[in-house]
Amino acid sequence: MRIGVVSDTHCPEYAGELPGPVLERLRGVALILHCGDVGGPGGEATLAALRLIAPVHAVRGDHDAGLGGLPERLEMDVGGHRIAVVHGNRTRLLEEPITLIWTLTLGRLWPRAGLTRWLRRQFPRADVILYGHTHQARVETASGALLFNPGAVYLVTPQEARRRLGLKPGWFEWSWLQVVRHRRDRQVASVGVLELDGERTRARVLPLAEAG
Repeated sequence: MRIGVVSDTHCPEYAGELPGPVLERLRGVALILHCGDVGGPGGEATLAALRLIAPVHAVRGDHDAGLGGLPERLEMDVGGHRIAVVHGNRTRLLEEPITLIWTLTLGRLWPRAGLTRWLRRQFPRADVILYGHTHQARVETASGALLFNPGAVYLVTPQEARRRLGLKPGWFEWSWLQVVRHRRDRQVASVGVLELDGERTRARVLPLAEAG
């Protein structure tokens, strides 16, 4: 069984519509799980586009205030595996220092600050934990569980930072984007596929062709 895993689409919040390569990468999956930051108000259209591929379950991210109908977390049994889905944002006492470090290092460093342990504590019975928020793809195991972040569909690349600066944002966003536009690392937008084969699980990150 193949399950599509998507996170941080931010459509239409920042991106007008879901990029075509997302649908191409996910074609043929039996289920799609969205790890949050769908896109805020109007994000229903993003979920509707994904439902053209397969049934969709989604959780609410910190940018999804306009999607109050979404749960903050999900746990479900699929193919004999207990799968948990959460966005992954934590208290602001952790999030704000982490964001500051990420900004000052021009996107090169995102401190995890016990994220793996935190995720495992939230879902002690899960076989698979899916999350997003960091915009960084990651596959690891913790206490027998597979932890999978598929990466982000929407990325604030230097080119995107310049575009958003042209929209005359508020001072906080303006300051943050001024730093981000000087980043030198090459990010790749991505989605993921979770493969269930009996007792085995496998997570694969699928880059999007149009990512910069």
